[in-house]
Amino acid sequence: MKLRFSPFALLAALLSLVAFQSFAKAQPMQVTVSIVPQKYFVNEIGGKYVDVNVMVPPGAEPEDYDPTPLQVTKLHESKLYFAVGVPFETTWLERFHSANPKMTIVKTQKGIEKMPMEFDDHGHHMHNHSGIKDPHIWLSPALVRIQAMNIRDALTKADPAHAQYYRENYLKFAKKINSIDEEVIKIAAKIPAKDNQFMTFHPAWGYFAADYGLRQFPIEQEGKEASAKRLKHLIDTAKKEHIKVVFIEPQFSKQQAKVIANEIGGKVVAIDPLAEDWGQNLVSIAKAFKAAAM
Repeated sequence: MKLRFSPFALLAALLSLVAFQSFAKAQPMQVTVSIVPQKYFVNEIGGKYVDVNVMVPPGAEPEDYDPTPLQVTKLHESKLYFAVGVPFETTWLERFHSANPKMTIVKTQKGIEKMPMEFDDHGHHMHNHSGIKDPHIWLSPALVRIQAMNIRDALTKADPAHAQYYRENYLKFAKKINSIDEEVIKIAAKIPAKDNQFMTFHPAWGYFAADYGLRQFPIEQEGKEASAKRLKHLIDTAKKEHIKVVFIEPQFSKQQAKVIANEIGGKVVAIDPLAEDWGQNLVSIAKAFKAAAM
């Protein structure tokens, strides 16, 4: 018995096949990033051709984050993983790659010379006996430019068909980075040298401070709250250095920062180094520091 198909049925089947193939081709490339600001960077360059998954959710701390089994399972869908050098990656990157051997690990920090994480009580870098480097490279526009180049190159290699698109988006993003940098410079230029110091519980702002002529005084030491003796010393230092601003972050303790601010008659300013709207976040932080410091 011969099976016969009408021309209309064949045409419909052919159109359905073409539509399915077009739909498959239109699906964006699945990628994963470690922290929320990276999602902003990858979206700026990858645009409509990427779908970005974030490993460390908003409010969590990438120092010691433990991904959920569901997150690790979801990595099977990712073609690229964009690392940035935050501490939890040291433990998990190999496991992520084992979960999906076909996934390429992209180190966006490639080409960046990191500064020591520790500071002494005078705002200068200490000798880095522990070997710990500051991972917060996304808080410096100058270093984000380097990360953006690494992202562009990785997307281009993984998806060469859209190389021109990634290149054009990178150039647009580079201009945006320059614009944000210039805006923060204008704000920082209005802050007197005698008022350019600030305290923060977690020393996340070393690159930001270095870029804009500011001085960071951390409250914690190697992730631990200050002892009573050190807390008194920090209060005395804040008074001596005319510090008026103490930054608090959602990922860390606020109690000691508030104690210091109360003792020195300063202001507590809430900031988030992991905000997704990266550019506006840096500008807002500069404005808030200027308003509180002057």
